Formats: sequence, structure tokens, C-alpha cells
Amino acid sequence: MSASPRPAPAPAPASATPRKVIPIAPAAGESVGLYEAHKKIYARSIQGVFARWRWAMVFITQIVFYGLPWLDWGERQMVLFDLAARRFYIFGLVLYPQDLIYLTGLLVVSALSLFLFTAVAGRLWCGYACPQTVYTEIFMWVEEKIEGARSARIRLDKGTLSMEKGVKKTFKHVVWLGIAMWTGFTFVGYFTPIRELGMAFLQTQMGSWEVFWAFFYGFATYGNAGFMREQVCKYMCPYARFQSAMFDRDTLIVSYDAARGEPRGARGKQHERNGLGDCIDCTLCVQVCPTGIDIRDGLQYECIGCGLCVDACNTVMDKMDYPRGLIRYATQNGLAARWSARQVAARVFRPRVLVYTGVLAALCIGLLASLVVRTPLKVDVVRDRASLARIVEGGMLENVYRLQIMNATERPQRYAIAASGLEGLTVAAGDSVEVQPAESRWVAVRLQLPYGAAPSGSHPVYFDVRAADGGAHVSEKAIFLVPR
Repeated sequence: MSASPRPAPAPAPASATPRKVIPIAPAAGESVGLYEAHKKIYARSIQGVFARWRWAMVFITQIVFYGLPWLDWGERQMVLFDLAARRFYIFGLVLYPQDLIYLTGLLVVSALSLFLFTAVAGRLWCGYACPQTVYTEIFMWVEEKIEGARSARIRLDKGTLSMEKGVKKTFKHVVWLGIAMWTGFTFVGYFTPIRELGMAFLQTQMGSWEVFWAFFYGFATYGNAGFMREQVCKYMCPYARFQSAMFDRDTLIVSYDAARGEPRGARGKQHERNGLGDCIDCTLCVQVCPTGIDIRDGLQYECIGCGLCVDACNTVMDKMDYPRGLIRYATQNGLAARWSARQVAARVFRPRVLVYTGVLAALCIGLLASLVVRTPLKVDVVRDRASLARIVEGGMLENVYRLQIMNATERPQRYAIAASGLEGLTVAAGDSVEVQPAESRWVAVRLQLPYGAAPSGSHPVYFDVRAADGGAHVSEKAIFLVPR
């Protein structure tokens, strides 16, 4: 028996639109890999105003970082974050974990300052004071002194292995490691008294955590400043990614004046323009850039605002007898409208900047006022859970407490302890205590009340702790239990 023929499909209605197909074809030319191989940047050294400013910031930041732990304030280290004792010493201040609000305020002030500087003049922090920038500059200076100028370093890296190359490379890395390890040692010196740390190092008795953090911070400095360099700024630093949220067309940034410089091109010894702009296409601005970008391509997130390209371009303009400022700090609105420097400066005080300034000023004033009126005394009250309430000799009802008294001054203090809140309440024991400078001490305090003087239940009472010299005074609330 033969199978019945399969019916033909019904024709599509005339009104139906034909199905669109997107053809997929391989792209012509060479394929591009997902990850681009890193190309080492050989930054050329340059002299100029902004280069001097960068080196001034290198000296200032490193003198403060390396020198501050060795300075004393009275009989202690001037700046010390003693995590073991839970005390932070900052000049004349002694802060406890309860004073974390000041650290929070300092971080908020730092963040707002960064926002303000960025809104006014771009990435000034990145270009002049960021630790990554500072240590990269130091390591590059060491590299140049040992291996030579930019062209010599390029030839050395491209050449075959030789005695000269081996000696220079080894010596460079030894110096880098020395700087990095001294940096790690100094970093740990902010958390462990640095003189004690130095003696422990000489006697090979450093603690395991101190050794770990010294090597960790040291090798992080060695890797970031010696090898990664601009890659940290371009790929790892989050600030480069969200800085555009704080930029606008009136933000002062390193800019190339394309209207004046284009069309670019080389020219003869007589400097004939032949219809060309001021840019002679020498690429010196690219060669001095720490991140390897071409500022003539416009604003780029990799630009750290260091101004070295400005110094390089001004040097070339001087040799060509052209006016300076082909590359300069300017704003996008200023370049488009050909504003003068005074007109650009007039746009600094715009609403965004005024809001940042107002909030920052209010926070700074509030933080300073809080530090001025801060009481250099901390008191914590803990009930003795072993004996909540008991009747003692003389028909007195007694509650026992433990008070932690923290002296936040630089001299010994004697404190008087009193109690209030119930009629007839007295301090039977622990009515005074002496606490050494920047010391925290626990003291047992017994409160007694005549039996029947208060109904059963829990009653609020207050511990009044006052310095003998009449200075600091703190009142802390507690609960007095009267059993049934």
C-alpha cells in the first residue's frame, strides 16, 4: 500500500514582511587578540615648572612619611597607631576606639577635598601627590641614573645579555628593593614604635606580623613602582574610572590647542610654516608622558594631569620662537571660546565648586570644634554579673559595678567617683582612682542603698567621674537593681 503524498506548505500571505538575516562573515585583515601585550613606556626626563613642582611634592611627601615616625611628642612617638593597646597618638591627641568618629570625619574631609580639587583642576592628586605617582617617579629616577637616558634604556633592553647589562639591571633592582623595604619598615613603624622595631630588627626578634607587613608593603611598592607603574593608574585605580562624574567643561585640565596647532607637521631649518600650525609633530609630549598617551588626541581618562607635556611643549615653542601655551592647563569652554586666563579663572567659582567648598568648610569647622571641646576622659560601666544585688552588713542593699576609666591626657590624673539618682545612694568602695597618662584602668565600685529606700525593680543611677584638678567630667548611666 503506497503512502499518501505529503501536503505542500501553504504559501505565505503577500502582506508578510520577509525575514531579515544578518550575514556573519569574518573581518578582513589581521585578527585582534582579546588581551594586548604590555608595551613598556620609556618616559623621557624633562625640565620645567611642572617637573619642579612634581619633585617638590616628592620631597615633601617623603620627608613627612619617612621622618614623622622618628619625631617624639613628650615621652612617646608623635604619630603612632598602637593597635595592640587600642590607642591612637596623633601629636597631642590620644584617641581611643570610641573616637572612631574623628577618623570617619577625616576620611570624609579627604574625599570631599579630592572632589573639590578634581572639579577645579582635574587629577591634581594623581599627578603630584599620589603614592603611586611619587614612588614611580623615584624608581624612574633611579633607573635613569643607573641605565642612562631614554634612548640608552631602550638600547639596553633591546640588546643581548652582556656583563654591562647584567650589572646595571642587578644594581638597579638592588636599589629598588632597598627603597621598597625601607618603605615597608617605615610603614610598620606607624603601628609599632619605630625605635623598638629597629632594635628588634637588629636583634632578629621582630614579630611575625611585623615581618609580614614590612615585606608585604615593601614588595607592593617594588612591584607597583618598579614594574606596573602606569598600569595601576590605567587599570587598577578606581579614581580614573569615576573622575568624569566630577568633570565639566569648566574643569581646568591639560589641553592641546588644536585650533592653533593643526595641521601639524615638520618644517625646515628656516621654520617656514607652509600652511602648518604651531605643532611640529616632534612627539616630545608623548615621550615625557608617564602613562604614554598623546595629549593631542584630546581628554583621556589615562591622563593624570602632571603637566610634563606642558613643559616639553613649551621647551619646543621656545626653540621655534613660537608663543608658549600650545599645550597648557585650560578648560574646554575656554578653548572653544578663546577665553583669556582671567575669564577662565572667573568660572572657577561655579555652583558645583561652591557646594563642595561649603560642605567641606562646614565639616572642617565641625570636626575642629568637636576636637576642641572634646573631654579627655572616657568611662564605660559594666555590671558585675556574678552578684546582681545583695544585702550586706548594716542592712544595706549593694550592687557591684566595674568602671573602665580611660585617661586621654599626657599626664597622670586622679579621678573622684560619685553616684546619684536615688535618695541615700552612696559609694561604699572605689570612690577614687589614679590613672597614668594615656592609660585605661578598670576599677570595682560598690554602690549601697538603705534597704527599703526604693521600691523593687530597676532604677537608673548615674556615675559621676571628675578629675581632681576640676577639668574633665563625665557622667554615665547605669541600673541599680532592688530585688523583691
